[in-house]
Amino acid sequence: MTKNIILILTVYFVLLIGLSTAQQPAPQTARQALLEMFFSKTPGTFEKHLPQATRAALPKAGTYPPFLGGFSMLTAQVGARGQQLQTFEAGPTLVMVEDPQAHSKFEITVERDDLRGDEDQIDLSFHASKNGETQNAGAKFGLTFTMKQEAGLWRLNEISVTVGVSLTDPEFLKTLSAKLAPAPSQPASGHATFVAPNAAMTAANESAAIASVRTLNTAEISYVATFPTHGFTCTLSDLGGMGSGGGVTEHQAMLIDPRLASGKKNGYVFALVGCDGTPATRFNITAEPANPSAGTRAFCSDESAVTRFSADGKANTCLTAGAPLQ
Repeated sequence: MTKNIILILTVYFVLLIGLSTAQQPAPQTARQALLEMFFSKTPGTFEKHLPQATRAALPKAGTYPPFLGGFSMLTAQVGARGQQLQTFEAGPTLVMVEDPQAHSKFEITVERDDLRGDEDQIDLSFHASKNGETQNAGAKFGLTFTMKQEAGLWRLNEISVTVGVSLTDPEFLKTLSAKLAPAPSQPASGHATFVAPNAAMTAANESAAIASVRTLNTAEISYVATFPTHGFTCTLSDLGGMGSGGGVTEHQAMLIDPRLASGKKNGYVFALVGCDGTPATRFNITAEPANPSAGTRAFCSDESAVTRFSADGKANTCLTAGAPLQ
């Protein structure tokens, strides 16, 4: 009888311990914390994953750092445009945004997830496509999030941004070869038409212009998140101000580098137009070559973040009849 009681008690405690263990959730990963930080709709979640030193400084600043604020508004921006957003806690894709009406897709891909003790470095790359065709023209935009354990939570400790143009990228080579191809017609003299020796530089300028247009798109999203009563801005200098000191304001958001804020970079002239309403809910970005040797195509975009181009190099043509980048 005693043995039976002991056996029953032993089984009971084993089952109790097993049930208690099963009910304990698995520890949150750095990747899950990153997704929760930017895409959770629960109030206070974003701040929870900031370092304690940053959280202590926020009341003095009165707002989020602009770059972080832009990411925190991504979900709202997607919902307002009728796009479908999915997040993934495992696998090569972190975030996927699809627009069924525009037949476009935007993906954030995990290139590396390097966990070392209480630090995890997550490298992300960005891929846009329309009608199944990639739209990058050789320009690549990447982010590295460094997450660290602090007080039992994964917190965002550091962000690194990279923008590059690969000279071996098929899209870049396609653009370059188009510049080097002979003209379809010959002059009346019968002599061959020679291509300008700076064709490679022209192609590089165009790729850099595309990257700058996408940088301005990101900056506008961050700007409207930081200054919602103002809305989007149509003043390039409002997005600049890096290195000038004095803190972040509506006219010094510190989101883009001084050259781009000046409106001239890599042979292209940039402008922001079409900010309608108060607060402004729309904007247009234009990038026009300063001269024929800088580039042959003009580029433009708007709040939809789709980049378009016009072969005649005119910004107005791009705005009215620009074709999506293929």
